[in-house]
Amino acid sequence: MGKTNKKLSTWQLALMTAAAIISLRGLPMMAQEELTMFFYILFATVLFLIPAALVGAELGSAFADKGGGVYTWVKEAFNRPLGFTAIFLQWIQNVVWYPTVLGFAGAGIAYMIGKPALAQNGVFVGLFAIAMYWFATWITLKGTSAVSKITSQGFLLGTVLPGIVIIVLAIIWIVGKNPIAFEHIPTNVPQVANIDIAHHVHPRFFPHMTGMSDIAFLAGILLLFAGVEVHAVHAPELNNPQKQFPAAMFLAALISFGLFTLGALAVAVVTPYDQINLQDGLFVTFRQLFDHYHIGWMTNIMGFLVAFGALAGVMSWISGPSRGLLWTAHDGELPDFMKKTNRNGIQINILIIQGCIVTILSSLYIVMSDVSVAFFLLSALTIGLYLIMYMLMYAAGIKLRYSQPDLNRSYRVPGGNTGMWLIAGIGFLAVLFSFAVTFFPPSQLPVGSPAFYTGLVITGTVVFLAIPLIISSVMEKKRKRQKTGKMSKI
Repeated sequence: MGKTNKKLSTWQLALMTAAAIISLRGLPMMAQEELTMFFYILFATVLFLIPAALVGAELGSAFADKGGGVYTWVKEAFNRPLGFTAIFLQWIQNVVWYPTVLGFAGAGIAYMIGKPALAQNGVFVGLFAIAMYWFATWITLKGTSAVSKITSQGFLLGTVLPGIVIIVLAIIWIVGKNPIAFEHIPTNVPQVANIDIAHHVHPRFFPHMTGMSDIAFLAGILLLFAGVEVHAVHAPELNNPQKQFPAAMFLAALISFGLFTLGALAVAVVTPYDQINLQDGLFVTFRQLFDHYHIGWMTNIMGFLVAFGALAGVMSWISGPSRGLLWTAHDGELPDFMKKTNRNGIQINILIIQGCIVTILSSLYIVMSDVSVAFFLLSALTIGLYLIMYMLMYAAGIKLRYSQPDLNRSYRVPGGNTGMWLIAGIGFLAVLFSFAVTFFPPSQLPVGSPAFYTGLVITGTVVFLAIPLIISSVMEKKRKRQKTGKMSKI
């Protein structure tokens, strides 16, 4: 009887996955692509979201009883150091993600208190991100059950409700025959606009590519769809995983595609191109809509709701990925002091280290002159690290089909080994291409020196990639010394 209670419906899993993916933070980034957003969102959905979900489902169902997530999957396929690298990258990309989402929350608070200029003030955004992160960590360390209530309400009130409001108001805007912003794109952005012989500007549906910089936002948009592998572990909880899981993932992909596309389109319809920025573009759109319909006070309320949703998202993730690190600490991949938990069973030392890294990264807002550039730089670094983890995951999916063919998989990627090569191969190539794109500064943003931007992203990626490999090497030597010590005693 207890087992049937655990069963999930296709709809439940689809909504859980959509909730993990959807965030309003990325709507301005997609809106800056104007109508070429359809190309980017379609690329992310078909070539990234669906392959990641299907391969993640097979691996999640095969090792459902082992725990450890991506650490176990890659370790079983290859070795411990690579498994540790995969879980470390999943964790560190989350750590780099916190300042971006907290910067977005800071913009929401700026609009809530009626001082929108603060959303572009690096000192305010940076200090707000640092203070809020440590507050969220303090609550997490208390192990309070209130956190789960905050996170579920945060998704509904801070993501779903504002998302519906902006879409409905944009439809009313169009019906009221108000000017459509994307019909008046400036002539100096050929990436999203096409100029005919008569010098009329038309929005593009396919991006104009003269170099990688023109599609640099592809990596950032891909990040918005990341995280689907987290719910792949729920595949065995379905009555018929083989049929229901792909259905749930396609449903989640459809919901995400719909909300992202309509939400970003709403921003592009209402807000002139030169007023869309990554940090507070969403709030600029809200203000424009509410002021137009003489309900300006609603901007303050939406600022609060969106900030609440963003903070709830941070709280829901703060202890999650770091638990994977705790798991590896118990497996001997991290020094013993990383195993320490407080009386509530929360991994205290890991969270303190995590908080220190977030504090350093949030300081980027304070030292960089353009908040949007700092915002995108953090996003580019995040996606680069996460994409390496996805490449390891796809490779593990293929390798395990050969090294452990008899492994019990309650869900299998359809089409036998050929199907796995096709799905994981498409996903791997899409991720590899997007990874290459992250090193090119976006032509739509004033990044200053392109060489400095690229150097910073390369340095960050190399440093964060080297850390787990060095830790693994040190821990392996320590294990060998201990083993030798025990042998000599015998």
